[in-house]
Amino acid sequence: MPRSGGPAAAAAQGWTPARSVAGGRNPWTIIAVISIATFMVVLDTSIANVALDHIAGSLSASYDEATWVITSFLISNAIVIPVSGWLADVLGRKRYYMMSVALFTASSLLCGMAPNLAFLIVARVLQGIGGGGLAPVEQSMMVDTFPPAKRGAAFAAYGVVVIVGPILGPSVGGWITDNLSWHWVFLINVPIGLLSLFLVSLYVDEPDAMVRERKKLLKRGLKIDVMGFALVALFLGCLEVTLDRGQREDWFSSPMIVGFAILGAAAFLAFIPWELSRDEPIVRIRLYGNRNFLIANIFMVMMGVIIFGTTQFIPQLLQQVLGYTATNAGLALTMGGLATLFVMPVAGFLTGRVDPRWLIGMALAIQGIALWNMSTLNTQISFENAALARMVQSVGLPFLFVPITNAAYVGLDPKQNNQASALMNVSRNLGGTFGISLVQTMLAQRAQVHQAQYVEQLNPLNPNYVAAIGRATHALTAHGMAQAEAARAAAAHLYRALGQQASMLAYIDVFHTLMIVVFCALPLVLLMQKPKTGGARGEAAA
Repeated sequence: MPRSGGPAAAAAQGWTPARSVAGGRNPWTIIAVISIATFMVVLDTSIANVALDHIAGSLSASYDEATWVITSFLISNAIVIPVSGWLADVLGRKRYYMMSVALFTASSLLCGMAPNLAFLIVARVLQGIGGGGLAPVEQSMMVDTFPPAKRGAAFAAYGVVVIVGPILGPSVGGWITDNLSWHWVFLINVPIGLLSLFLVSLYVDEPDAMVRERKKLLKRGLKIDVMGFALVALFLGCLEVTLDRGQREDWFSSPMIVGFAILGAAAFLAFIPWELSRDEPIVRIRLYGNRNFLIANIFMVMMGVIIFGTTQFIPQLLQQVLGYTATNAGLALTMGGLATLFVMPVAGFLTGRVDPRWLIGMALAIQGIALWNMSTLNTQISFENAALARMVQSVGLPFLFVPITNAAYVGLDPKQNNQASALMNVSRNLGGTFGISLVQTMLAQRAQVHQAQYVEQLNPLNPNYVAAIGRATHALTAHGMAQAEAARAAAAHLYRALGQQASMLAYIDVFHTLMIVVFCALPLVLLMQKPKTGGARGEAAA
């Protein structure tokens, strides 16, 4: 029997059990059920990357053409996320969720059966549309199902999937591609999607309160913000193309990138005043007027930069610079995923009991220290060094995701939860896109700078260069190689070593830059509102 004070305190914070999707069942079953589709989608965002070579070869396409398999998914996914809250309000949250799972599952089957690249890209667009609405709806379900004091633990359980999925993606994708075929990278989603649909139909309810809200919305006449949707779709679509293709197309020297950038900027500038002037906007950007929500979204962008940026380029460092196999590079990330699994319950336990500003501040400090530690790596590091560096970073991630997600809903009307969840996921996805683009651009530019600096020193007038060539030549001739051949081999070896050093220095520059960004964002914690503790205590006692 609940103790007095709990429900009243929770209601004071804008929560009511009438909006719970659990019905009369244990609310923790909801986490298990909705996490199935989440894991499928989050894994799919990273699992296909490692199969691109095989996809290109199988479909008689170039690698650059095959990268549109990734880009097309990101574009459609980004377009759907901000409008998913509105779609959930209009269609009904459970109905829209099941439609999204069904579309993702069906399009995964089409991807696995694709006879050519054009067919695969179209199927990936449909897959992105289906997957884009899942995470926002799932988070709004959890916010409505769990009282404020218990949301930390709920988001911790859910966060295991969100954070560990991208980490396991490259390893799982590599194993499937090597041992089966690239088709199974997509076909594996079919049984998972069908299981998700079956369980959702059984265990997830559509609360009567939300049914009444939907009927009331439709009764007064539905005004579809077509222009708002067109503008946000154009803005996010152009932004995704610009960031994802920019480095490959040499940024603004490419007319295509310039065109997409200008079009995206114009759409954004028109989108803001348009949405602010609508009575029923398709994206409620007025939510950013809530200080906690605004700062939480800034931190969510940063979390996307950290997770997706480092998840992509740490294996790249280990393979391209240090010569690791794809399997060992994936294992180095997996060690970090294990650390996250162990720490996530602790983050959930502390959220709601400890001021979230302290937890977020501590997590950012850990990220800054971890990135500084990564900047001390060199070309002689062992597997243990690489795994430990990733583990230090992974320890801090749960203390970012759980408190940030929990704090974002402080002070919001429960009716805004669908829209708020959508905007939080927009921030995380944009952060991931920015992170990957920033990392790859910096790596290319800084590697060229360091390479040029080294090459300047490789000339016969530099005594160190002459001495190094002489020592290497002498060692090779001592093993029976001819003098002329030994001299050429010595020069080639020296150039390779300096190229490796230049690449390593470029990675170190990226680590330094990310570290500075994290520490610069740390003071934002002080601007967050302190949560009301009375309600949390009352609910914890219930």
